[in-house]
Amino acid sequence: MTNRTLVILALLSLVPLAGCGSSPRTAPPSPSAPAATAAPSSAAPPISSPSAPSPRGLNVPTSTKEIEVTRAPDTPPTVTGARFAEHRGFDRVVIDLEGDIPSYTVRWVSELVQDGSGEPIDVKGGAYLQLTMNPATAHTEAGTPTWTGGPIFQAGLGNVQNVVKTGDFEAVVGVGVVLDHRAAFRVLEQKNPNRLVIDVAH
Repeated sequence: MTNRTLVILALLSLVPLAGCGSSPRTAPPSPSAPAATAAPSSAAPPISSPSAPSPRGLNVPTSTKEIEVTRAPDTPPTVTGARFAEHRGFDRVVIDLEGDIPSYTVRWVSELVQDGSGEPIDVKGGAYLQLTMNPATAHTEAGTPTWTGGPIFQAGLGNVQNVVKTGDFEAVVGVGVVLDHRAAFRVLEQKNPNRLVIDVAH
């Protein structure tokens, strides 16, 4: 056998090996599976998101009509405080109560005045809502206030600028809501614990 024949046989024996080596290089890698922690696209936004829905899915208030509700609780409830927060399209003021919800009115007034004395309260706004609860108190039998602080509580919300304790006199408790401008509002009663809620549109 000549040298040339030996070279040809050696080259032919390498062809199958070259074919096996090229196969893995031509096959594309498999795509990775999606991460198990990825949130679905339909997940609800967190409650702190600016696009979060209004409380209980409520729409923006649409009426400016004054409200009057009459009741006669056996014992006057006690006002323990007021809270406020901004929601999408409206501001919310919550009056916390211990006891049954009393009679109340919510009316537009030209200014806020101190219950009893009738002296104007030095607070400026573009519009004023006055909540009056009767019978109700904001102090203990010993005379200690149960709604502390104020009388003016700065809010600085979309429309509600201040919440004002206008009085606690002869079983009548007054709360003034100072607005940047007149707008639609609604009043809600909530239970467990009892509270009155005023929502005012932006």
